[in-house]
Amino acid sequence: MSVVNHSATRTGGGWIRSLNGPHHRAALSIFMVIVLAHWAEHIAQAIQLWGLGWKPPQARGVLGMPFPWLIRSEWLHYGYAILMLIGLFLLRPGFTGRSRTWWTVALAIQFWHHIEHLLLLLQAQTGHHLFGRSVPTSLLQLVVPRVELHLFYNTIVFLPMVVAMYFHLRPTPAEIRDIPCSCHRQLTGASA
Repeated sequence: MSVVNHSATRTGGGWIRSLNGPHHRAALSIFMVIVLAHWAEHIAQAIQLWGLGWKPPQARGVLGMPFPWLIRSEWLHYGYAILMLIGLFLLRPGFTGRSRTWWTVALAIQFWHHIEHLLLLLQAQTGHHLFGRSVPTSLLQLVVPRVELHLFYNTIVFLPMVVAMYFHLRPTPAEIRDIPCSCHRQLTGASA
């Protein structure tokens, strides 16, 4: 006879429950380091383009300077897009109330950003570019240049994440009842 753990089933399994319970703060911290490192690359590229006046092929961020092939790899860009999507999805059960709403907004936007990178990756792999272009082209890239577009995408994913984190660490009394982790207690020093 087996006993079903309904709380594990509700949150998607034991390891997901653990990730969004006792290990939520650590998982969020690791995820945010990855997100901020990626942001630093975009900021460095923006400074190179608009602050230093470099041409787009030379403005490769920090890692792209010693490893130029890296910035041209659609696998790298797609890998980051899917990593973001997976991270946002896996860490979502740890959020409740207002923070969950904002985290879900970031997840939805990242899903579209991921689709754009999937289109770019598929074009790079097949050699068939959309709209008769000579390079892989995403849908919104028809309207906005690639560097600006992906800086915009990363901004509109990051901002709701920041709002979600703010509300997650400062829940209302009603939200505290449903929070599966102790992130807010670690911030305030409150006891469990």
